[in-house]
Amino acid sequence: MGTLTTPVQAMLAILRDEGVDRVFGNPGTTELPFTDALAEAPDIEYVLGVHEGSVMAMADGYARATGRPAFVSLHVAAGLANGLVGFLNATRSRTPLVITAGQQDRRHMVQDPMLSGDLVGLAKPVAKHVFDVQHGHDLPIMLRRAFAIAAAPPAGPVFLSIPMDLLAEQAPVEVAERSHRPAWGRAADLDRAVAVLAAATRPAIVAGDGVGRDGAVAELVAVAEALGAVTYHQPMHDGVDFPGSHPLHGGALPPVNAAIRERLTPHDVVFVVGCHAFMAHHYTPVAPVPPDATVVQLDSDQHEIGRNFRVDVGLAGGIRTTLAALADRLAGTVPDAPDRATAAGAIAAARRAKVDAMARAAYGPAPLDPLAAAHAVAAGLPADAVVVEEAITSGVLLREVLTLDRPRSLVHTVGGGLGSGIGAAIGTRLGDPSRPVVAVLGDGCTLFGLQGLWSAARYRVPVTFVVMNNGEYRTLKNTLDSWQSRSTRTGQYIGLDLDPPVLDFTRVAEFFGIEAVRITDADHLVDVVAKATESPTPLLIDVPITGHS
Repeated sequence: MGTLTTPVQAMLAILRDEGVDRVFGNPGTTELPFTDALAEAPDIEYVLGVHEGSVMAMADGYARATGRPAFVSLHVAAGLANGLVGFLNATRSRTPLVITAGQQDRRHMVQDPMLSGDLVGLAKPVAKHVFDVQHGHDLPIMLRRAFAIAAAPPAGPVFLSIPMDLLAEQAPVEVAERSHRPAWGRAADLDRAVAVLAAATRPAIVAGDGVGRDGAVAELVAVAEALGAVTYHQPMHDGVDFPGSHPLHGGALPPVNAAIRERLTPHDVVFVVGCHAFMAHHYTPVAPVPPDATVVQLDSDQHEIGRNFRVDVGLAGGIRTTLAALADRLAGTVPDAPDRATAAGAIAAARRAKVDAMARAAYGPAPLDPLAAAHAVAAGLPADAVVVEEAITSGVLLREVLTLDRPRSLVHTVGGGLGSGIGAAIGTRLGDPSRPVVAVLGDGCTLFGLQGLWSAARYRVPVTFVVMNNGEYRTLKNTLDSWQSRSTRTGQYIGLDLDPPVLDFTRVAEFFGIEAVRITDADHLVDVVAKATESPTPLLIDVPITGHS
């Protein structure tokens, strides 16, 4: 039998048991019973954010860095509404979060009191699961379920609405004990998959973010090397799913079905691993996988198999355990695998050298060429750095010059919505203080999540924030130009410019009490990034760049 205690103490006991050592929140009256109890729980730190968007982003980064669900406390209907973008981002990136919001006192809900609202109705469209807690004795069971559901594939955000008077109750409830949760086992039908993969003459692998989340990068490398398979990152990948410097790395696929199909057409067998439906950005009327290719797909979410394209061999199971088994079975079965790797390596090296030469040739004074700016950031990074990328058009360029090999070295969200980068960087550094964190942000993205700088300053989180400042929503201009040529356009861009006034983000940083520097040339940027990652306090780097061509 579990321990008997009050609902709020049962809540704290379960948080401890689930490994929660930080609560990310912005409090209000309906959360006061919970925050008051936290005052007597020094082992659980309350990390304050001054806007719920930043709170959710910090929790998201923290969950990814620690590998366990993060816990969030929002305030009633308004706070929940402000945090909904974080739900969308966590759902897209498969981040396990347990989120609560205090509901108004049940004794006057019938009167439609101030602050109240349909919390469950607000959260349901964007949460993996929702709980409407109405009885103190149900809270421990529902909270346990929330942690289990959040972490189970596909991971995501789970929400609980908890009335403030329920948490103030003194009637004893039983603390639900933690159950053993078995890991996803190896997929079945390996014989068929091995036969198809080993018989391929021009195999390709698409490394999805499920690989990085499952800690399966080494196992995927073993499979790729056994086959001599060119391995592409999924479009706009959220993490490191294959080493960027590996000879078999073919770069990232573009986020357009027609372009994906063009890249995959030379391959007779395509092995898609842990990739959520490719998530193309702009519509094209074709499937991403060539019709003549044989497709093998592995995912921990059985509903992902064949979801958006035809699959010949579907494997549902643990990604790491299944890849390990495949690597063992495939070892030595493809005699020309080393030759394939050599040929692919020559192509990859030439591609990297070409981009590197273009970037270096563009070095010069500010405002910097965007490719040169991205290259300078990459050149200044220490080998163990974690890059949090929310820079949109500059982020695409950064991926062309950035070579990350170590797992968990990239944090991104295909979203969702903008404004997560600052908070995600803070949460990432709090979750793993052993590695320097550099957030590369667009100026528009920075403005969306600006309140996160307050938390960085308050908790002295040593993150380097690099703002790519071009004074415009460049990605929208690029999209508009792709729809109709500039020569046929008669009007100006409406709502796509951020100046005048010209934004000086060093002044913004100063307002929040964060040290800042404005870049004068590309070499200056390399030097500042390299030194900033050794700082014990946050730093913002304002990088004036020209418009993207």
